[in-house]
This record gives sequence, structure tokens and C-alpha cells, in this order.
Amino acid sequence: MPTTQHSLGRFLIIQTASIGDVILATPVAEKLHSFYPHASIDMLVKKGNEPLFDRHPFIRKILVWDKRRAKYQNLLKLIKIIRSEQYDCVINIQRFASSGFITALSGAPLKLGFDKNPLSVLFNVRIKHQIGTGSKHEIERNLQLIESITDRSNKMPRLYPDSSVYASVLTYKQMPYITISPASLWFTKQFPEERWAEFVGQLNSNVVVYFLGAPADTALCDRIIAAASHQLSVNLAGRLSLLQSAALMKDAIMNYVNDSAPMHLCSAVNAPTTAVYCSTIPEFGFGPLADDSVVVQVESGLYCRPCGLHGYQACPEKHFKCAYDTDISLLINRISDKFNQTD
Repeated sequence: MPTTQHSLGRFLIIQTASIGDVILATPVAEKLHSFYPHASIDMLVKKGNEPLFDRHPFIRKILVWDKRRAKYQNLLKLIKIIRSEQYDCVINIQRFASSGFITALSGAPLKLGFDKNPLSVLFNVRIKHQIGTGSKHEIERNLQLIESITDRSNKMPRLYPDSSVYASVLTYKQMPYITISPASLWFTKQFPEERWAEFVGQLNSNVVVYFLGAPADTALCDRIIAAASHQLSVNLAGRLSLLQSAALMKDAIMNYVNDSAPMHLCSAVNAPTTAVYCSTIPEFGFGPLADDSVVVQVESGLYCRPCGLHGYQACPEKHFKCAYDTDISLLINRISDKFNQTD
């Protein structure tokens, strides 16, 4: 080992993938902070994900990689900045060559990462990353990276909406409410809009339904609201920040999500979660982690499920039974139980 625990004072965590992946990297920061409370902990994320860490209590700095414009020019600038920071330890959670390049050229004495990274041969510590049925949760896989400088204990994902963020969504909390995040980047991971509409149409008439998502999800939410004809449905897609969405989810009766980023937002604030799984399965290790969380999925076995780790832009079998055969009453039961408790 090229360094000792006592010499570790400056850390960089690299996770430049999607929102959900970044949230699942936060246990690494939590654990480092618990072991090295006076250390500087920075994170490198792709542009667009940095608002997750607004006013974070112990993340010192967020480095941002703009991949959309001048990707490789920005990469070289980042490497120069990272080298100037003189980190003692770089923890690379990403498994792509670009992040391996950053890690290898970081100048850090201690470089930790997964063996799947094409440049992992240049790391001091390489950890096996394995996804499969019955495998570890992704947070456990991530935390294995720092076992050599911490221990084998677990940490949960966590985000920190501050009091101003909670105050900004207080107006939406005047009546009992649920949230629905109906979209996903992958078609086969997204519960169909007509099925969301079927569900919302059966809800109690005096529970407020907030639809959450990115600006690009506005039209989808509008269509579901129109089809469901539930009078207390409100489209908030594109109107709230990531932390505001998390703060709203925190006090919801229930949050309905796909196997997607909003599920991990719920986990990060321990918000009640009902996660609808279509083509993927929780056994891959990316499931919900809130204390009150349930996975809803098709009950009958399908020969074609799961069809892939991330899903597809269309059902390979052309029937999408993993979504259309899912029992809506399983979603209704979750809201019925919770709503009755508020009466």
C-alpha cells in the first residue's frame, strides 16, 4: 500500500454516469467522512448532476465534466485541475476508460477502482465488479472499493436538501399527497403511460397526485393526467430541482417510481417507495433502499425477463408483458393502506 490511513486527507470520488449512479455513490462519501471527519472530500460528476450536492454539509467541492461540448478538451482541463489538487486518494466508481484515464493521471498516490475499467491495471487496488441474479447491491459493490482504508460496514445513500429547499416545497404539502415519476431513459424500464393512467384513475378523489420528472417528461405527465381524469393531479415535471423533488418525496404518503433515478432519490431521503419493475429485476442490485419500500412486478414467470441490465428502447419480444401483465391492484393496495392511516 503506497500510503497509510493517517496520510489520507484529500479524497476525490469519480462517478460521471447518470443521476441514479451518482446517488448510489454517496455511501462512499458518507463512509469516508465517518472515518476521516477532517478530510477534504470532492466529487467528479458529469454536467447536470452537480445540483444534487448543493450546500452539501461535507462535500468540499464538486468538479464537473461537460461531456456534451468539447468532451475531450474538457477532459484534459479536468485532469490538469485534478493534478493541481494533489489528492491523496482517488476512488473511481466509473467503469469506462475515460474515468480510468483521469484516475491514472491524477497524481494521487492511492488509486482505487473496479477491475472492469480498461485502465484498472494502473490502479493500486482493483475490486471485482459483478452484476447478476442474487449479487450484492450496487452500494455494497461501491463500498468494497474503500474497504482497505475503512472497514466492511455499510452506509446508505444520502442527499441533504437543506431547510430552504424544504421551505420551497412546503406549499405542496397542505393536503395528503403521493408522487408519481412515470418516465425512464429506457422504454422497457418505464411502466406504460396508459397503465399509469389506469392506476391514477382508481385513486381516492381527495388525495393529491404530484407528477415529477425532467422538463422532457412534461408532455408524458400531461397525457397521463388527461387520460386519468383525476381532479387533484398536478404536473410538476421540470418545475422542481432534484433536491426539491427529494424534499417533496420525503413527506409523501407514497412515491411511485420506475427502476430509475427517482427511486434512488427516494432511497437518499428514506422516503416511502413503490418501485415498478418491468424488464429489469431488483436482483441486479439496484433496488430501492428506503425503510418502507416495495417492488411491484409481474407475478407470473416470463421466459424473456429480464431481457437486459438497462432495458431497451422497445420490447425485444414485441409484447411487453412484463409491464402490461403487472397487477394494478398491487399499486392500489400500497396507497389504500397508507391513505387509511391518515384518515
